[in-house]
Amino acid sequence: MSGRLAGKHALVTGAAQGLGAATARAMAREGANVLLTDRNGDGVASVANDINAEFGAGTAFHARHDVTSEAVWAAVIEQAREDLGGLSVLVNNAGIVLTGSVEDFTLDEWRHGMAVNNDSVFLGTKQALPLMREHQPGSIINISSIAGLIASHNFANYNASKAAVWLLSKSIALHCARQGWDIRCNSVHPTFIRTPILNDLVGDRDEATILAKLAKQVPLGRLGEADDVAHAAVYLASDESRFMTGAEIKLDGGISAM
Repeated sequence: MSGRLAGKHALVTGAAQGLGAATARAMAREGANVLLTDRNGDGVASVANDINAEFGAGTAFHARHDVTSEAVWAAVIEQAREDLGGLSVLVNNAGIVLTGSVEDFTLDEWRHGMAVNNDSVFLGTKQALPLMREHQPGSIINISSIAGLIASHNFANYNASKAAVWLLSKSIALHCARQGWDIRCNSVHPTFIRTPILNDLVGDRDEATILAKLAKQVPLGRLGEADDVAHAAVYLASDESRFMTGAEIKLDGGISAM
């Protein structure tokens, strides 16, 4: 542990598995105390317990969290005040992948994808900012996707929702800067990362075959790992990134360079 996040209070959504769990663990390793949230209450409790076992009791806390509910967000932010003693880092990571073209979705399906992937960032940021203003410097880290920058015919909802996260992040950054707050906001754009969310892309097909095909689309020739994203989140949460706001980090193995 190098203590890069010593004294930081971090809230990570979608932390029961995958990118959220890896990010929460990496932040705890660097000295932050963390509140992990997820709609999977049992899963997020298990991850928090593992973090406490590794880094000491009182490092991690957990909450069941519907990120599309404003009332639940308000309760989670209050829990951050009580459990963490404040909030200096918000990681809006919770998200879902809905595949299909623009003709495939019902309106309810479309709204659900937008609510989980984009409304959650709006709600979380709006609810968190008053508490973050009390604990500056602060950092808001929004997990978008390379699919928010590069489109595909069968990712209509995912493309749209993650692109919205990208530009919303810039608007948040400019708002905080104009207000004179030392609160940054940046987005992270991974490509295919080896996490359970890839199961949605594999479906009932052969997993090894599909993952190999995905890896071939990446110039580096491999899928990313959850820790690749976690390392970027640690940098954005740390004071090392004090002059970085309204920017995006592409973790795409070179896809966007083609």
